[in-house]
Amino acid sequence: MRPAAAADVEALVTLRGIMFEAMGVAADDPRWRAAARRWFVERLADPAYRIVVVEVRGGVVACAMGARRDAAPSPGVPDGGEVLVSNVCTLPDAHGQGHGSAAFDAVMAWARETGVARAELMATADGRQLYERAGFCVTAFPAMRADLRAMMEP
Repeated sequence: MRPAAAADVEALVTLRGIMFEAMGVAADDPRWRAAARRWFVERLADPAYRIVVVEVRGGVVACAMGARRDAAPSPGVPDGGEVLVSNVCTLPDAHGQGHGSAAFDAVMAWARETGVARAELMATADGRQLYERAGFCVTAFPAMRADLRAMMEP
């Protein structure tokens, strides 16, 4: 396991697509993939992000990412800030070997080093047990989303 590098961007995008498919989201549109390539390249050296990959026999088989986010102080996090954990994914052929867990653990170690008090993630059913073992729990207020582009159309 190691920090992601520019040579890993294609693998990161591929794994991200696999993650979306596991969530039931169609991931075949090439536009998001091109934008994701640029996005990863721009963030590889950004200290507000930690992107890790697990490499086996010269190929990336898993990844995970953390992003430190600015958040207003709240009763649960008096100092504000949080880490969003995302893009935790393993190639199907490498499932069950601990690679995704290793990448996730590395991101969580970094998250604790940031000094923020809270981490958040969106879990698939397959990942839920791993995250619960790490101390994550389902909240009373699930995420809601709105497609702003659709709201702007006449």
